[in-house]
Amino acid sequence: MNPQTAIAFDRILAQCRELFEKKTRDYGTAWRILRTSSLTDQIYIKAARIRSIEEKGVQRIADDIRGEYVGMINYCIMALVQLELPESAPQELGLAEALQAYDKQRDITRALLLDKNHDYGEAWRDMRVSSFTDLILMKLLRIKQIEDNAGKTLVSEGVDAGFRDIINYSVFALIKTETAS
Repeated sequence: MNPQTAIAFDRILAQCRELFEKKTRDYGTAWRILRTSSLTDQIYIKAARIRSIEEKGVQRIADDIRGEYVGMINYCIMALVQLELPESAPQELGLAEALQAYDKQRDITRALLLDKNHDYGEAWRDMRVSSFTDLILMKLLRIKQIEDNAGKTLVSEGVDAGFRDIINYSVFALIKTETAS
């Protein structure tokens, strides 16, 4: 595996975590009121915007695409935290507790990325950024279906695996767009 991938993942997730920390200082953990399905929809909106801009080739709102990928990463981590917290957990988490939960989900996702890159030989480097957008949208549709089925699956991984894949696809897209610039 290319060691640059792990370095890039760490750098990108450090930027995402910094934004998460700043927003947590500003707003607390107000996002805890959202059901996982609402977080899924927020991620979907961001992915759909990216695809729309890719297809139209132009955007009218100045918010950059990079920010949408960062937002998807952070919403996915929020969803993973929500999935793990018991229903009895308080809505407001302290900053240290929120960051600890963030770091745990980041670390699990990083390990998954390294394992998959080992097995797939970094095939993602030969993919188009638009393919990551499509894969993210497909994962979101699968997650929505699993959520609509009350989390029950016959042979599929759970929604947590989908959120982790979306984080990693977003990281790959960010790496590819950075190296293309």
